[in-house]
Amino acid sequence: MSSQSTPSSVAVIGGGSWGTALGWLLGTKGLSVRLWVKEPEVVDVITRTRVNEVYLPGFLLPGSLHPTTSLAEAMAEVEVLIVVVPCRWLRSMCQEMVPFLREGTTVVSAAKGLEVGAGRRPTEVMRDVWGDERNVSLVALSGPNLARELVAGIPAATVVASADQTAAERAQALLTAPTFRVYTNRDVAGVELGGALKNIIAIGAGLNDGLGFGDNTKATLVTRGLAEMVRLGMALGAQRETFYGLSGVGDLYTTCASTKSRNHTVGFRLGQGETLGDITESTPMVAEGIDTTREALRQARLHDVEVPITEQLHAILFEGHSPRQSVSELMSRGVKAEAE
Repeated sequence: MSSQSTPSSVAVIGGGSWGTALGWLLGTKGLSVRLWVKEPEVVDVITRTRVNEVYLPGFLLPGSLHPTTSLAEAMAEVEVLIVVVPCRWLRSMCQEMVPFLREGTTVVSAAKGLEVGAGRRPTEVMRDVWGDERNVSLVALSGPNLARELVAGIPAATVVASADQTAAERAQALLTAPTFRVYTNRDVAGVELGGALKNIIAIGAGLNDGLGFGDNTKATLVTRGLAEMVRLGMALGAQRETFYGLSGVGDLYTTCASTKSRNHTVGFRLGQGETLGDITESTPMVAEGIDTTREALRQARLHDVEVPITEQLHAILFEGHSPRQSVSELMSRGVKAEAE
């Protein structure tokens, strides 16, 4: 397949809100889309009503989108796979995909997180499992993209990054639509780390709102949070300038400002006094920022990177600190020059 040709069919692996939205996007372009969904009941509802009532209610899905619980059916003869699986399950999911993965497939990762305990980015996990012998082209997709806004036709943009420029351009051509503008980038690490690390700060932004703090506080949090993202990202191999693009500051702004962001919602509910356990048990959706906070702090300590906001959010999420105690500790840190 040339970089600009249109595949006859595409598989989206993961039927959550973002996977369903990407399936909708491709289906509205006239492509045959197979949507792999874990839950049989979700497949049944989509088949009957053309709506994913669990993960993306209120939006009619095109008839060219075909849900299935069978990986073999979803992946048969497809040239492009879009993988939208939470990072905690990505490695095992990739292992399940091995028997059905065709040589030369273009695989677009739309996951945003880090593998806990290993710090591997999504495309690194894929390469770990699949190796190089299948000649799979890996592309990372990330940007300020809320699923409900995409299917509502609200204009947005995103980034696709790959070491293989042809693969990036193939994904760009596939995903570009009248209300969805797609840019390419070669900094895969930067694009993936921006999409992962911003979720940590988004939890903090939600806490800000849940505690009733104002815009001054949130602006401080977001700005200093971006500084942490850049420091840690560069230590992990990313380029500084990528964090000032769509997959960095763009995605950071969206997740920190929007009440539609699941990471912001987690923070808001924590700020309102709920426990993390109650929050996670009340929704089928995964807020990647929770696991990413744990792994980002581990990586920061391994690479001797200062991340005070991440440290305090880790203390709130996993160590029993009260949010107000953590805010007080951040505000009482020693003064320094802004560039430090």
